[in-house]
Amino acid sequence: MTCLIIPPYLLQRLASLDDPAMALVAAAAKASLLRDPPFRGIRTGEIAPPTTSLSRASLATRTLKDPQRTIFDAENTEELPGTVVRREGAAATADEAVSEAYNGMGHTHQLFREVYARASIDDRNLPLDATVHYGEEYDNAFWDGERMVFGDGDGVVFRRMTASLSVIGHELAHGVTQYSANLAYEGQSGALNESVSDVFGALVEQHSAGQDVGEASWLIGEGLFTDAVEGDALRSLKAPGTAYNDDILGKDPQPAHMDDYVDTRDDNGGVHLNSGIPNRAFYLLADSLGGFAWERAGKIWYDTLVGGQLSATSDFAAFAAATLAAADARFGSDGEESAAVRVAWDGVGITV
Repeated sequence: MTCLIIPPYLLQRLASLDDPAMALVAAAAKASLLRDPPFRGIRTGEIAPPTTSLSRASLATRTLKDPQRTIFDAENTEELPGTVVRREGAAATADEAVSEAYNGMGHTHQLFREVYARASIDDRNLPLDATVHYGEEYDNAFWDGERMVFGDGDGVVFRRMTASLSVIGHELAHGVTQYSANLAYEGQSGALNESVSDVFGALVEQHSAGQDVGEASWLIGEGLFTDAVEGDALRSLKAPGTAYNDDILGKDPQPAHMDDYVDTRDDNGGVHLNSGIPNRAFYLLADSLGGFAWERAGKIWYDTLVGGQLSATSDFAAFAAATLAAADARFGSDGEESAAVRVAWDGVGITV
């Protein structure tokens, strides 16, 4: 399964531009769309990876190792993985994309190890690989089931894809989902797959900066847009539908409530659109509980992802019910956490 950070509807809008001044942008978007389809969804014949439901004994005895990161440079080709340019423990290079990818993977590994006692993204100390400078003016970044891959953007609308820590956390979180609930990348389960990555992408950024709920931006992809764009980021968990409002990109189309759910066949059934609904539910929970979101709210979401109650095709209602069960199990059914979970889902039109 390969999951991309830039939604297809954004690239399609850019590809349709007929202004000669935006010819480079349109060409880059068209080229990115042509590259993307082979990556979308579960590949034919692909076997879903096993979940990492470990016994209590194995959880107690396994070792949480330091990250083992390797950064490759595709040198603006589409050949993967590329040439090794930095390994674990090596000195930083002058290449910003290399440093950002290396540091971002480290911050993501740190969150999952320190807060959720997870041994890398597969819970078995999987080495972390990333390729930078993929393609020419490639407007995307993706997790392909084995590694992270980053384009450099077109330089007019999009900057390099490593510029946002939440993007790096988002893409690696797709790996965590792959090795746990393995949510199918279509419809509501696909929107949940995207939402889980947005949640943990935001938490990676917040954990790295030591930000509490009120201090955090709750934005995904902050720093990806150039100064020419009227917008803050790709998505907002706090207020889905408000991340950007630009003459070129249009207005952020994400819904924040089931009343506005988008029924579509595009984008694998609206996975990048309808993810705004569970995103908003997580924000409401975190805001209600206060403090650091990676603690109580984050642990409820993490327990839900790895707890074994989800199927590959779980919808929003099933996920919501699983979050309540996770809150009950960790904090007690009569605690404020469980009550807050109910209120959060009710706030987006889903009754637990």
